[in-house]
Amino acid sequence: MDLHHGEIVEKVVRRKGCSISEIARFTNVNRRSVYYWFNQKYLKPKIIYKIGLCLKHDFSVEFPHLFTEGEFDNIKNQGYTHAPDYHADEMEDSYWRDKYIELLEKYNKSLLENSKKKFNQR
Repeated sequence: MDLHHGEIVEKVVRRKGCSISEIARFTNVNRRSVYYWFNQKYLKPKIIYKIGLCLKHDFSVEFPHLFTEGEFDNIKNQGYTHAPDYHADEMEDSYWRDKYIELLEKYNKSLLENSKKKFNQR
């Protein structure tokens, strides 16, 4: 059976309840990159490993061909916590920035839907 790396990683992320923004901050990429990873059939082990560290999840279970059992031993059974490299002020700023972006995306979607409705009424 051929595994879809991105789908497997996304399922683990969703199951753990981790935010996409948190993964993006921890891996030093933007949110769009994280969503892009979820759509990729194959991911570099380095990316999966970084996400595993963020989630404190042992991906050697899902990907035994990429990781040995011991690679995630230092994080097993610790549960999800925020990335340790961020101060509270930075986390709060990131939270509000992400909220703002989310609202802008909803607003743009709403504008697009309204303009389509108006166009169809003509």
